[in-house]
Amino acid sequence: MLNSISKNDNIKFQRRLGFSEISWDFKQHPLLNHIADDKRTEVNGSLQNAFSIWKSEAQDRFDQLKYNEEELNKIFIDLYGLQDELTPDVADKDVSVRLANEKRDIKSFLSYFVGVVFGRYSLDTEGLAFAGGQWDSSKYDSFVPNDDNILMLNDKKYFDDKRDIMSRLKEFLTVTFGADNVKDNLEYIASVVGKKADNTEDSIRRYFVEDFFKDHKKIYQKRPIYWEFSSGRANGFKALMYLHRYNENELAMIRTNYLHPLQGRYETNLKQLDQLLESETVAKEKKKLEKEINHVNKQLSEIKKYDPLIQHIANEKISLDLDDGVVVNYEKLQNGEKILTNYK
Repeated sequence: MLNSISKNDNIKFQRRLGFSEISWDFKQHPLLNHIADDKRTEVNGSLQNAFSIWKSEAQDRFDQLKYNEEELNKIFIDLYGLQDELTPDVADKDVSVRLANEKRDIKSFLSYFVGVVFGRYSLDTEGLAFAGGQWDSSKYDSFVPNDDNILMLNDKKYFDDKRDIMSRLKEFLTVTFGADNVKDNLEYIASVVGKKADNTEDSIRRYFVEDFFKDHKKIYQKRPIYWEFSSGRANGFKALMYLHRYNENELAMIRTNYLHPLQGRYETNLKQLDQLLESETVAKEKKKLEKEINHVNKQLSEIKKYDPLIQHIANEKISLDLDDGVVVNYEKLQNGEKILTNYK
């Protein structure tokens, strides 16, 4: 009986390890476990349903492991005659498997999504698809990673292509849960982790802009694998880069394909906002437009100051060695400037 309980606990412990992307045996995010198996009708294209199933499974694992641990305690207490000194009861906090947590698990789902965008993970391959070495495009069929190894974090929609994180998230949700369910799934994500905003998409954008990197560096214990370019407090330019795909031409590409086009979008947006302000007669709406114009002006000013910093480092064509670790490479890439969000 002792061997049976121990073996069962070990299996469940190994499964628990595989649910986190920082685990050595991580295969895929648990909220995707049943989108194509015999429980897919229960999921029914709903991320919220997928979480409910995961929550129930996590509770079952927790209850079973707690029961097993208490049974083991009873065996050892009886074996050594310690009935008057010890109790077999195990407190919930001491059970070595965690329960589901909606906010944490939806955040980890978004982290997995970012990993798929960068090619670290693939919807067609279990575990790590790329963590350095030779890139194999044949691993990515269902969802193709970004070519440029950059994913922009904007508080508003400025692009309709792969440069925009919400465009990619909608594509990811289409592939995983179906096109008909994208709107509902975005609303669910926003209800769990989103920030205050005028609409669902901007609510999720604000999470990515303000909190994603904070959560990421916490999970990776201040050794982030996704680095965040940041122009400053106004969030004029923010973008994620996957460390393991970095090359010495990365920063020049950022200026050409991302930073300069975004600057142009800001300038166009300001012209449109100015025109709206001129024709607006309602005081409340005028105040709202003035606030938005002030915000975009700050972003434009910030990005113009950020550009020469990126240019200076781009001209250096800095190479990184993954064996040197995150701390050394973080400082090496910045070359005395401050172009990345602090990882500490």
